[in-house]
Amino acid sequence: MEILLRAKCFQRLAIPGSVRPLHNDYRLVTPQNFSNYDSIKQDFKLEIPEYFNFAQDVLDQWTNVEKAGKRPSNPAFWWISGKGKEVRWSFEELGSLSRKFANILTEACALQRGDRVILILPRIPEWWLANVACLRTGTVLIPGTTQLTQKDILYRLQSSKAKCIITNEVLAPAVDAVASKCENLHSKLIVSQNPREGWENLKEMMKHASDNHTCVKTKHDEMMAIYFTSGTSGPPKMTGHTHSSFGLGLSVNGRFWLDLTSSDVMWNTSDTGWAKSAWSSVFSPWIQGACVFAHYLPHFEPTSILQVLICGNFKGMKMKPGSMGKPSPAFDVKILDVNGNVLPPGQEGDIGIQVLPTRPCGLFTHYVDNPTKTASTLRGNFYITGDRGYTDEDGYFWFVARSDDIILSSGYRIGPFEVENALIEHPAVAESAVVSSPDPIRGEVVKAFIVLNPDYKSRDQEQLKKEIQEHVKKTTAPYKYPRKVEFIQELPKTSSGKIKRNELRKQEWETI
Repeated sequence: MEILLRAKCFQRLAIPGSVRPLHNDYRLVTPQNFSNYDSIKQDFKLEIPEYFNFAQDVLDQWTNVEKAGKRPSNPAFWWISGKGKEVRWSFEELGSLSRKFANILTEACALQRGDRVILILPRIPEWWLANVACLRTGTVLIPGTTQLTQKDILYRLQSSKAKCIITNEVLAPAVDAVASKCENLHSKLIVSQNPREGWENLKEMMKHASDNHTCVKTKHDEMMAIYFTSGTSGPPKMTGHTHSSFGLGLSVNGRFWLDLTSSDVMWNTSDTGWAKSAWSSVFSPWIQGACVFAHYLPHFEPTSILQVLICGNFKGMKMKPGSMGKPSPAFDVKILDVNGNVLPPGQEGDIGIQVLPTRPCGLFTHYVDNPTKTASTLRGNFYITGDRGYTDEDGYFWFVARSDDIILSSGYRIGPFEVENALIEHPAVAESAVVSSPDPIRGEVVKAFIVLNPDYKSRDQEQLKKEIQEHVKKTTAPYKYPRKVEFIQELPKTSSGKIKRNELRKQEWETI
């Protein structure tokens, strides 16, 4: 969820009328940076220079604007702990502190340009400093969620060949347990008030570090960051982003989708381990000179989350509930058949982004160290996202399912989400996952794995299955109902909470 606070109200977080959730009031607010969606889609063009570094070419430029008195008085960064602690930095202070951090990376940690750094921290100010410090040094940042297990950390250290890891006292023991198996890891930074054997203490080092640092001159297509995928269809894969990918590519987000100005305060609640945090907690707001607001919120659960693929709802657009919206001006998005032909409205196909002859800035460049996987995502001039969908007559996109999750039963194509949506409406169902299961007559049938609500666990299981099946038949098209139902205690999930349907599907098909 993203929330925008206008600068005149930001002295207090909870002033009536000062907070507007972007996804609720979008249709009511007049755009600040454009007139309408069609105009930006038609006129948008991104100039890519040969050399680009976000820290030097954007953040340091905002420092200059700030010094000249041409920027509103709101800070560049504003953080609260929820327990009385508060941090506010101007762009000048952000620059000074990030240069200190950069010196620590290059001197104490002996990191060189291109070396990889894993960053696993919650929403604390040091997370933002690490992001900027890596930009200044040309080191490649690899963020990770604090929910990672010891096994997850080992996999990421070994796969990425990271030379440095930055984390806190909560995850330091997990790192120590696997560090001996990671031959490339030679530097460990801990963010803690207390020392830990074998670790450099960042807070102590920042007290003595110099802020005299020269930002490296990076080419626009030089690797800037690596993000691991969620691993819903196999082991997590590394996706690479360049300095222009986020630093320039997300200008469309900051200027048009979020419609930010330097008078705004932006609050994005995404976990620091996901790319969404980079989009809306670093690049998009700071491109526009807006203030990034952060609340530590270790256990916050938002009531709704704004989903972003490559489409969205822009200010001034008609809202269609359930739709993905229209394509971002930065992307040419189409619905394609198996041969790469563009399909007309109403026909389901693969959602693709045109990447040839020119790959759009903002899209990840490739799967790192995995050329086979990278090649498999191309179909003609398009990158295949792995999602299925269709467009309507007005050009709005509608999501159906992940391609791997589609169930083909007796010639019918069935998306798991529509079945799961029907299941969750039954009071017995706490959560569910729907996958394909082999069938000698239909080839595949729908199978539902269901976690029951406590009040229903003592009910007659066979009778409950029939009741749930009948419910689905009445809620959606009858051919979509789950012919097989299995009650389980919990669903397999990734560290980000996504259901591992591939594990359930593999379990079904390995039995034949």
